[in-house]
Amino acid sequence: MKLKELAARLGCELRAAQPEDGEKEITGVAGMEQAGPGEVTFLANPKYAHKVKDTRAGAILVSREAGPLHIPALESENPYLDFARALELFYQPPSPKPGIHPAAVVAETAEIGEGASIGAYAVIGERVKVGRGTVIHPLVVVYEGAEIGENCVLHAQSTVREFCRLGDRVILQNGVVIGADGFGFAKRKDGTHYKIVQSGPAVLEDDVEVQSLSSVDRATVGETRVKRGAKIDSLVQVGHACVVGEDNIICAQTGLAGSSVLGRNVLLAGQVGVSGHLTIHDNVVVYAQSGIGGDVEAGSVVSGSPAFDAGQWRRAVTAFPRLPELVKTVRQLEKRIAELESRLKGE
Repeated sequence: MKLKELAARLGCELRAAQPEDGEKEITGVAGMEQAGPGEVTFLANPKYAHKVKDTRAGAILVSREAGPLHIPALESENPYLDFARALELFYQPPSPKPGIHPAAVVAETAEIGEGASIGAYAVIGERVKVGRGTVIHPLVVVYEGAEIGENCVLHAQSTVREFCRLGDRVILQNGVVIGADGFGFAKRKDGTHYKIVQSGPAVLEDDVEVQSLSSVDRATVGETRVKRGAKIDSLVQVGHACVVGEDNIICAQTGLAGSSVLGRNVLLAGQVGVSGHLTIHDNVVVYAQSGIGGDVEAGSVVSGSPAFDAGQWRRAVTAFPRLPELVKTVRQLEKRIAELESRLKGE
């Protein structure tokens, strides 16, 4: 694809270093350090601008405010987004053919939509509904009564448990489990545990993606719901009866205890722990390794365990290494005050 064609497809303005730059052939997309003369790269964060001088890329996606460059530039309102769009032009993942593989096991009562693909050794249970154009890769298991929307992709060894529902364009990466039993037990008098039936399904709305080896548990009663557009990273647990809001980003190794409610556009960085039965309101950002033990107000940025305002947390962390020195100073001052008081009493 010629550079001028790429610019047109992305809706970017080509800022050429030479008149003939628009005719340059672009064969792919790569990071700034790896890109070669036939590839386009991007600069989304100004703090990496110093690396541009060393790149061998044939062109670069930059913001409209970027200064002069030694290589052709594609000026964009959102360089990172357009980088993602460019990737789609050069890389298309394998697309299985529609139809049911002879080695798949599909119940007679299952409804399989037009153009859907069911891979080898996949198991589709009784009364399952699979929407049009959905791809179910090998070794996927869909339990009885589950419903899967249109144009979804379920990768190998993912599981959708009984009566759970997926909207349209949902993506489950390898090893994801949707609707496993929530962690619910009642303690008997003798200290043993009685398992509580987990009767409520897990529901994933449209355009949700769940990365590898994550789980969204079913609810004791009611439902667990992941709302439209939420993205859940690898090794995340969403506990029973949780609500994950629209366009949430939940990063790796985060855990939500039961009945946690997340508002819209919440970002939980890696290894965040949420204690459950609380609400994190809209537009909250939680820094990595934070512990959330209570409700968080809308628009807050918090950190630490227990989490509190991130600005105060940064000041506290800066002071923490100096605490031994400060304690020593306080003790010396207390000793001097005591000695002074003793002298005054003697006089």
